[in-house]
Amino acid sequence: MVVFLQCCLARRQLLQLFFLCIALEMGNGQLHYSVLEESQHGTFVGRIAQDLGLEVDELMPRMFRMESQGDGNYLEVNIQNGILFVNSRIDREVLCAKNPLCSIHLEVIIDKPLRVFHVEVEVKDINDNAPVFSRKEQNVFVSEMRTPGSFFPLEGASDADIGPNSHLTYTLSPSEFFTLDLQRKHDESQLLRLLLKTSLDREVKAVHRLLLTATDGGKPELSGTAQLVISVLDENDNAPAFNQSLYKVQMAEDVQSGKLVIKLNATDLDEGINKDITYSFQNHVPTKLKNTFALDSITGEIRIREKLDFEENHQYEIQVQATDKGSNPMTGYCSVVIEVLDVNDNTPEILLKSLSVPVPEDSPPGMVVALISVSDRDSGVNGQVSCSLHPPRIPFKLVSNFKNYYSLEVAEPLDRERVAEYRLVVTVQDQGAPSLSATSNLVVPIGDVNDNAPTFSQPSYTVFIKENNPPGAHIFTVSASDPDVAENSLVSYWLDEKLWQLSSYISVHSESGKVYALQPLDYEELKLLEFQVNAKDAGLPSLSGNVTVQVFVIDENDNAPAVSVLSEESPVLLVLPVKAGQVVGKIRALDSDSGYNAWLRYELHEATAGPWRVGLYSGEISTTRVMDEIDGSGSGQNLLVLVKDHGKPMLSVTATLSVSLVTSAQVTHTDAHLPRTGGSPKPSVDNVNVYLIIAICSVSSLFLLVIIVYVALRCQSQAKEAMMYGPGTATLVCASEVGSWSYSNRHSHILAGVSGEAGIKSDLIAFSPNIPPPPGSEKQEQILCDSSVQVSSAC
Repeated sequence: MVVFLQCCLARRQLLQLFFLCIALEMGNGQLHYSVLEESQHGTFVGRIAQDLGLEVDELMPRMFRMESQGDGNYLEVNIQNGILFVNSRIDREVLCAKNPLCSIHLEVIIDKPLRVFHVEVEVKDINDNAPVFSRKEQNVFVSEMRTPGSFFPLEGASDADIGPNSHLTYTLSPSEFFTLDLQRKHDESQLLRLLLKTSLDREVKAVHRLLLTATDGGKPELSGTAQLVISVLDENDNAPAFNQSLYKVQMAEDVQSGKLVIKLNATDLDEGINKDITYSFQNHVPTKLKNTFALDSITGEIRIREKLDFEENHQYEIQVQATDKGSNPMTGYCSVVIEVLDVNDNTPEILLKSLSVPVPEDSPPGMVVALISVSDRDSGVNGQVSCSLHPPRIPFKLVSNFKNYYSLEVAEPLDRERVAEYRLVVTVQDQGAPSLSATSNLVVPIGDVNDNAPTFSQPSYTVFIKENNPPGAHIFTVSASDPDVAENSLVSYWLDEKLWQLSSYISVHSESGKVYALQPLDYEELKLLEFQVNAKDAGLPSLSGNVTVQVFVIDENDNAPAVSVLSEESPVLLVLPVKAGQVVGKIRALDSDSGYNAWLRYELHEATAGPWRVGLYSGEISTTRVMDEIDGSGSGQNLLVLVKDHGKPMLSVTATLSVSLVTSAQVTHTDAHLPRTGGSPKPSVDNVNVYLIIAICSVSSLFLLVIIVYVALRCQSQAKEAMMYGPGTATLVCASEVGSWSYSNRHSHILAGVSGEAGIKSDLIAFSPNIPPPPGSEKQEQILCDSSVQVSSAC
């Protein structure tokens, strides 16, 4: 027998497990357990983690938590093993009263990802309540005139349990006059009456005492007793009677106090005082019910005393009795059932279950931001709610999950730089008439992501700086902006590492973006610096931008004019007579500056003017009048020429030109290397002039030797400079229409993203003095140069 019972129990458990799996599959994550009321602390209810498909070791990392929808902390989950157990005493009668289905609703919430499970634990009833009579002693008055077969209502017992545990059976102690009559009404309630079997004789026995026992259907059975005191009366043999044994009334829950519920009417067939009736609640009617309804003892009117609440009680049942005023009062009984109708009087409620902020701006669509629970205590359409989100056109949406649960999800890409924070209004509205609604404000800040590179206000900057600036001078400031925040917007600046050749000229402050010139800039060496400044933020990963900066060096008049080869040791021999306007020589000068700073003009010093003049821009020295032997043969003059530029302040240099005046008779025929102006070489020489000729030849030879040595040294110096700076292009400036040319001897650099070019040019121009050339030669200018010197003829 024991083996058979164990097999049956095992089969029952397998069936329960099978139906539990089906419930999980159909209930969208809902579990169902059951537990007996009055279970001790620690009683096993179910393996909730296993049934939800969760591993025990992930309960704490995923922030496993359980919430009860009602009051009381009856159940708890052991995080260590995932078992649901009884935490505190559960009294089904206190928790659910007489409701046939009593359940504890639990919500299990886990994060990463966010999920919600609904667990229903049914509390099973045990037979822990014995039947109870409202009075231990019931008085029954029976007229001796009542005929056998008469019924007398009795107050039955009540049992707080439900189901079979509350099914009562009644027994009466043995009596020859009375027996019990138990009838079930259409609403499954019991009508307990005392049946008179034989006629009574008050003179024989005036009082009968019987024991009424009520026994429930639980296992083990529990029972309760009441003493029946039956008094035999002589008269008043008609009890008041209601026209209905059961009255049903429907009342809306929002009725005002004093509203008439029903007017009862009972009749008595007796006459006189035995016909007068008073109405009252039966003794076992609860005090709370008496406080809710008022019964007029004279008129039988039942009125509302306190406001009804459908959510608290759907239905009220009142036991009313009517008693006549006879010397031996008789009583009639009836029941009034008041059904409360729901009214939309409860505003929906919003509860924020979970909120994950700030929301990163790179969150993908569908990411859950918040979990919202909505509820309404009303029933039917009054309890049906819908949820909406305001304002419109925002990158969020509400998604309905399960049983009035909504998740706030990302609907569109976010951009913190456009909107840094959203203020949302969640509105829940029921379907009642009139409709009620509730709102909840939700602030959703957007978290910054480094998605914006630093940008400059313009793609390039042009900067002008005068040469000869002090070392470390601040020449410009670059500034980049980053719309991100915090470290994502912290910008630092630096020069491209590939431009190592610029490191000696330019530096950039990493924080302020200030550009400094590390050394004085020389326009004659460097005209343009072109480089890129990079701006990088401090985000992870960091983003960068760049801008091109062009620094143009502005020329200043810092170079005085320089005269080309000209020396007092190479005098110009002028053969008399000379015409007016005869060009006797030309001063050639150059200026390393540019523009007006290199535009030269020539002036004769007043002290040496005499019969000479110099071209203002050409530098040609010519006579102002006819010169003959009277002006003095063999004498020499030193002409002091001032060479000035047009810069501010003006710079100048002086040049001395030696002019020797000789007559035609002093020119010997053997002087083949000395050209002269006017006449032809003489074929013979007088003995008197031998010393003069020897002196002239010696001076000419010495002059020629000096020229050769000077050219050799100059070529060697230019070769060294060419190796140092590399090839370049000379700048040729024409000062005016006169045709005076100025050659710039400079190093022209342009440093940019690639290697700069450095060039050097030197022009050495030597021209023959105004002396008649030897026979067979032509008047020419001798130009000495090396591989890096350009050849140019005199204008």
